[in-house]
Amino acid sequence: MSHKNLIEQRIVDTLEKNYMPYAMSVIVSRAIPEIDGFKPSHRKLLFTMYKMGLLTGGRTKSANIVGQTMKLNPHGDMAIYETMVRLTRGNSALLHPFIDSKGNFGKQYSKDMQYAAPRYTEAKLDKLCEEIFRDLDKNTVDFVDNYDGTLKEPTLLPTTFPNILVNSNQGIAVGMASNICSFNLKEVCETTVQLIQDENVDISKYLKAPDISSGGQLIYKEKEISDIYNTGRGSFKVRGKYRYDKSNNCIEIYEIPYTTTTEAIIDSVIELVKSGKIKDITDVRDETDLSGLKVTLDLRRNTEPEALMNKLFKLTPLQDSFSCNFNILVNGKPRVMGIRQILKEWVAFRVSCIKRQIQYDIGKKSDKLHLLLGLKKILLDIDKAIRIVRETEEDALVVPNLMKGFDIDQIQAEFIAEIKLRNLNKEYILDRVSEVESLQKEIEELKGIYKDDNKVKKIITKQLNEVAKKYGQPRRTEIISEEHIEEITEEHLIEDYNLKIFLTQHNYLKKIPLVSLRANPEHKLKDDDFIVQEIDTHNKAELLLFSNKHTVYKCRIYEINDCKASSLGEYLNNMLNLEPDEKIINIVATDEYKGYMIFAFENGKVAKIDLSSYATKTNRKKLANAYSDLSPLVYLMYIEEDIELVAYSSIDKVLIFNTSNINSKSTRDSQGVQVLKEKKGSIMNAVKRIEDVKLADLDYYRTQNIPAVGYYLKPEDKEDNSQVKLISE
Repeated sequence: MSHKNLIEQRIVDTLEKNYMPYAMSVIVSRAIPEIDGFKPSHRKLLFTMYKMGLLTGGRTKSANIVGQTMKLNPHGDMAIYETMVRLTRGNSALLHPFIDSKGNFGKQYSKDMQYAAPRYTEAKLDKLCEEIFRDLDKNTVDFVDNYDGTLKEPTLLPTTFPNILVNSNQGIAVGMASNICSFNLKEVCETTVQLIQDENVDISKYLKAPDISSGGQLIYKEKEISDIYNTGRGSFKVRGKYRYDKSNNCIEIYEIPYTTTTEAIIDSVIELVKSGKIKDITDVRDETDLSGLKVTLDLRRNTEPEALMNKLFKLTPLQDSFSCNFNILVNGKPRVMGIRQILKEWVAFRVSCIKRQIQYDIGKKSDKLHLLLGLKKILLDIDKAIRIVRETEEDALVVPNLMKGFDIDQIQAEFIAEIKLRNLNKEYILDRVSEVESLQKEIEELKGIYKDDNKVKKIITKQLNEVAKKYGQPRRTEIISEEHIEEITEEHLIEDYNLKIFLTQHNYLKKIPLVSLRANPEHKLKDDDFIVQEIDTHNKAELLLFSNKHTVYKCRIYEINDCKASSLGEYLNNMLNLEPDEKIINIVATDEYKGYMIFAFENGKVAKIDLSSYATKTNRKKLANAYSDLSPLVYLMYIEEDIELVAYSSIDKVLIFNTSNINSKSTRDSQGVQVLKEKKGSIMNAVKRIEDVKLADLDYYRTQNIPAVGYYLKPEDKEDNSQVKLISE
């Protein structure tokens, strides 16, 4: 195969030449809304309906509208119809729909509820569109040729309110996207009015939060909303609304987040029930009807509706995030802007519209004034005008002769020549000429407004107040403060119950629910194994496991599998990845890390460490230096509050001391304080709880002050107090 015709090109050059024009076309001509709040597809459709007379007339078939729109929008009929569906009242996607519809247009909140074909549905423009098209015929915006040059269409619509923020809009272009949430019309108009008066106004004072057509509850977090308002990017959370029907023991969900569908919610609830994560729901069904959306959950008896809904908010799309990206085309360039900047750009756009409209009105009035000034001249001698017309033999010379006779221009002469014979009387001409003064006054006023931006802004303010009064609606999305929301974490979804944990000599750990233990209390252990520790706790507590290698391992008890007494349990060497010669010597369960760990060492020292020293902000599983390694460990235990302990030395000396005499430390590997003094090379070789010893005269061994040498064990106490080997052996 010959490669002679191949030409080498840099990939960057190829992309720039072939891909960039396409990308820019999608950005500018398709996917990103402009400052009037519309994408080209919306604008072409609404303008077509406007030209069809559907602002004032009755409804017509959607198929007719779609067909007419094709003259401006070179797309297939279904693509145009899909655009139309979203703008209708019937679809419920917008806070303020532009199209008054009749028939089935589907629902924004359902992916299965399909809209009817365009031949069955009817539509006309909603009354709100009066504000969208106001003064369109007064040169307020530019018009351009359509794709085949047979028609003219507007580049923007002169909307009298900031529609860009009032109705939500989404678009995916090439390399960028746009996602604009909707805001309440009254709040937007009021905010814009305040901004016109003071450009440094606190916007959040008037624009409370987004307001979405699907309703629901917006969880208000000041930082999130502030970020969106300031940068145009960010997200906020919306949750559905529900009511509890006590008589039927069911929950009815009647509003859901805008970003999800009833089908998605039902599917996720079914999945949770199947997987056993939620056991309180017996049935879920879609009962949406003509009165509106409704998803019903049948509950088991004694179910707490609020607790269940909190779980569903966490685990299903019943609580969902709306991501904002206020990317808008301004003068053909995409820009991501905060609310203040968007409204400033919109005000600048409206100032331009109104100035163009004033210029148009000045032009029209000046033209009329010019004609009337010509008419005023013939008032001086009507007979002369009649004589000129009568005595002119050629029709083509009538206008030139009038121009000469009265010193007027051609336009004025044409106007005079066209006056009917019956109107060539003094009364008619005087009536017409009397308008001259008022016209001159109006033109002066208009010129004054045109030159003064403040006067133009007063017109904008007046229009905004009128729109807010005429079309404003109460908020649909309720605002709830974040402090009223219980933050549902994984732990909320964990079942809590009482249990016992057993540690065996061979490092097996058994987690047994009390219910199971009562039913089957017989323990199974390896032949030479035995239980060295048992503790009472519950499923949501944390477990600390101390090893003979000065390390503590941490885990949540619910992460350990339940077992029966008849099973061996979890082998800790595998569960914790212990070193070959490492073993767990003590376990502690805690909720709030209150109390102390007591560590007694061979050198006679005892350390009292705050349990809070083992709490970590991050969920760490292993902490080194859990206790001092300077002397072999004799004993360790957890205490909630100070107690008496009995220390034994290798030369049969005994000392009873209170832990309150030892200051607690927050440093985990603190050496502690000297409790049992060394004598003749003795070591401390055992520590016991006072309730675990049998001493005839406790006071004999007690000391108020430490360190102390202790007292020799009395002969009568020797039999019952055989000493214990070191725990670390």
